Amino acid sequence: MQKVCVIGGSRYFGKLLVQRLQAAGHRVTVINRGSTRPPTGVEHLVADRDDEAALAAALGSRAFDTVVDQVCYTPVQAAVTARVFGGRVRRVVMTSTIEVYDPATAALPAVPPGTPVREEVVDPCTWPVDPDLPWHDAAHREAHYAEGKRQAEAVFARHRGFAFTAVRAAHVLGGGAAEFTGRLAHHVRHITRGTRITAHADALPTVFIHHEELADVLGWAATRTDATGPVNACSDGLLDVYGLGAAIAARTGREAVYRRVARGEPASPFSLDRHYAMSNARGKALGFTFSHVTDWLPGAVAEALHASAAPTA
Repeated sequence: MQKVCVIGGSRYFGKLLVQRLQAAGHRVTVINRGSTRPPTGVEHLVADRDDEAALAAALGSRAFDTVVDQVCYTPVQAAVTARVFGGRVRRVVMTSTIEVYDPATAALPAVPPGTPVREEVVDPCTWPVDPDLPWHDAAHREAHYAEGKRQAEAVFARHRGFAFTAVRAAHVLGGGAAEFTGRLAHHVRHITRGTRITAHADALPTVFIHHEELADVLGWAATRTDATGPVNACSDGLLDVYGLGAAIAARTGREAVYRRVARGEPASPFSLDRHYAMSNARGKALGFTFSHVTDWLPGAVAEALHASAAPTA
């Protein structure tokens, strides 16, 4: 049994992570702003993670084996977590993203298409940090999502007070209405209605992960490994926007219709005109067993279809 603190953990795979940590016998504490209560038996602390004084006051004298920061998007937020939890935690796990590898968002080493992107392409120990950028501005954070995640990783990686792991999540699917980004629902809606999906003519494949599998990776990183540094989290198997459309079409009996555009033009979610599909080799070498995308994709599509057919209030 370990003491695990989850910052966030109120929706989607974060909520599932909390449930699974509790089911595994760990003592779990959730910190959020109070809008959503955790399951019975999970300690609930109410604080704004951006308010350093309030966060420290809510924690009191508590100490933990691991903190899982589910909602860290900027180096300023990472610095708050590092200062508040330094000296009271052995390990910090940050939920990061495949977007740190997007070559459209930073000058990154070129990785040829067909070569899975490994963790060393973005090294948080050497990545520059600029806390003076307008990270408190919501529009800036959204426009610089990938860079915010890179810099947040860098702040944690350089802190001497705890071990650190960044779980870089692939595109997350599954859960029906719980999948709050709506990206799978976007494709389901177009195909069921017979409307066109905008896609690049030469769309490149990417990698995905089921929300339950991502919760398992985060739980493993928090409680079952001492590995440090970034770890890519993705199911085996590549899939492009046309393959995703085919999976939806097979489930609906409707043909996917596309409006094809050139590289560089705006397109639907998961239509990528640049390569940054990740390798999961490091996670496998460390002992995590990943599924194949075909194991769970039909079920995820079925959940999205069910959600789309449900009556709205």
